[in-house]
Amino acid sequence: MRYIEPHAHMVSRTTDDYVSMVTAGCKAVCEPAFWAGFDRSSSKGFYDYFRQLTEYEPARAAKFQLPHFSWLCINPKESEDLALAQEVLDLIPEFLDKPNVLGIGEIGLNKNSRNEMTILEKHVDLAAKHNQLILVHTPHLEDKLKGTKLIVDLIKSDSRIAPNRVLIDHVEEHTVKYVMDAGMWGGITLYPESKATSPRAIDMLETYGADRLWMNSACDWGISVPLAVPYAAMEMRRRGYDDETIDQVFFQTPYNFLSQSPNFKI
Repeated sequence: MRYIEPHAHMVSRTTDDYVSMVTAGCKAVCEPAFWAGFDRSSSKGFYDYFRQLTEYEPARAAKFQLPHFSWLCINPKESEDLALAQEVLDLIPEFLDKPNVLGIGEIGLNKNSRNEMTILEKHVDLAAKHNQLILVHTPHLEDKLKGTKLIVDLIKSDSRIAPNRVLIDHVEEHTVKYVMDAGMWGGITLYPESKATSPRAIDMLETYGADRLWMNSACDWGISVPLAVPYAAMEMRRRGYDDETIDQVFFQTPYNFLSQSPNFKI
């Protein structure tokens, strides 16, 4: 099979993971900016991180013949410090012309706070001004539905943003319909201990269709599986889906969204 890994934090993974992904049929990997596991002390840390995402990591992936793409932002966890967040936002335009940058992400909410909403709105404004795609992180557990509604409604209120250029990630059974009804795309994250399992993800695809839903591993430094996407394809085979349908779900659907960026070429 062939597939695209549309959300993976490869700066936290080993070269063995690159080998495994390529061996399994991965044709491209996309890496959103995210929390490093600790709060960075200054915007200089983000500057170096953006260089890592746009210079070093693409070069590392290229050693394994795997195209690497990135998204840029300050993540919701670090958006409470408004002064720091503004400094980071001011850095982003410098990197938007890098050849592997797809857009602004993964922006969103963590605790649905007022400061997080302020920085989310500024990210959306930045995306609109620079005609960038948007990738959104939704909160965890009990805050997910409220946060998803806040995010979707904020983005819909900006007439400059076309809904089909927005991907709302980490959707689950209680949030996916709200995203689909808004005309946006949804990402289902496959985690062993949270988010969604392969059977649950495929149930959602069977309910809402695969035209605007993709699956991703969101593998990082936590408990996660970099081969979660091809494992999900195995579950689809177990249910009797043919190779053409599997290719549509795991390659063509993410390709259709990502190729709205002129930088996504594979």
